[in-house]
Amino acid sequence: MNTSLKQLSVNVPLTLRGNCCCKMSDVNESLTNVTSQQQYRGLLERAMFSTLTSVPCCVFLFINGTMLLTLRSKAVFRDTCRYILLYNLLFADTVQMALSQVLYVIAACRIRLTYPMCGVLTMFASLTNDISPLTLVAMSLERYVAVCHPLRHATVVTIRRTGVAIVVVWAFSSLNVLTRVLLLLQFPFEDLKSLLMKEFCSDVAMLLGSVSNDYTTVYTCVLFLSAGVVVTSSYIGVMVAARSASTDKASVWKARNTLLLHLIQLGLSLSSTIYNPMLTALSKIVATIAFVRVSIVLYVCLCIFPRCLSSLIYGVRDQTVRPVLMYHLHCPQVSP
Repeated sequence: MNTSLKQLSVNVPLTLRGNCCCKMSDVNESLTNVTSQQQYRGLLERAMFSTLTSVPCCVFLFINGTMLLTLRSKAVFRDTCRYILLYNLLFADTVQMALSQVLYVIAACRIRLTYPMCGVLTMFASLTNDISPLTLVAMSLERYVAVCHPLRHATVVTIRRTGVAIVVVWAFSSLNVLTRVLLLLQFPFEDLKSLLMKEFCSDVAMLLGSVSNDYTTVYTCVLFLSAGVVVTSSYIGVMVAARSASTDKASVWKARNTLLLHLIQLGLSLSSTIYNPMLTALSKIVATIAFVRVSIVLYVCLCIFPRCLSSLIYGVRDQTVRPVLMYHLHCPQVSP
């Protein structure tokens, strides 16, 4: 009797222990399944969003490339100052859009770069990002001279001076990149165990130190504030000229609309600079999955979309460019 009771007392805990082990294994298996499902879902979402951003980006890269080809296809485009400035603007926007998409795909694929490689990509992106507002300033001044001082336009706005203006724009932007590189070299990279980045490559990730961050903030504010003042002043000057009876009303209103588009483009270019601060603020208040989705929408609206407007605006509005652009896009059999 005692022996059977002892056996029962031993068997009961073993049975309970066996049931608990079975339940724990079931829980672990369920957790593994949930984790696998979440990983698969995350991978599927990354692939879907990467496709949704890459396809329109490739389409607009093709349109921009065709527009660049159009502006080099005829002598009237190569020898006209405003078309030369437009080519410079389109070239910078195209390179900027391509670099932005490359950085986005690298982050979506969870690829971590080294600091030197990421620095090269982000510095080129920063260089082309500064070209757009400065070129818009030059284009606005050209339109202001054309409307307000039409008799002096041929002598003031020449191909040589336009080339000098483009060189100054690229030199000024390169000076900013050089300054950022010098500030970056002050970071103690030798103290790092590896040059492999812990975060994904981005412009914010390369702001290593408060000095670099403060410099970038001040430079961006000064650049866009100055550009905004120049474009707005040109717009006001054209509006004042519109009241003059001796001025061609049709050309004045056309120039006014062009300057207004320049102002809108400048605002959209400025909106791309608030992309990273908005992400930083959203990451503190939004869940991870929602944050990823919102960041992709912001990336398309603030980074890709503004870079696509130049070719659409000038390719559709300009009566000289439009037939040649349509010829290269749709009608190779028909002479432009």
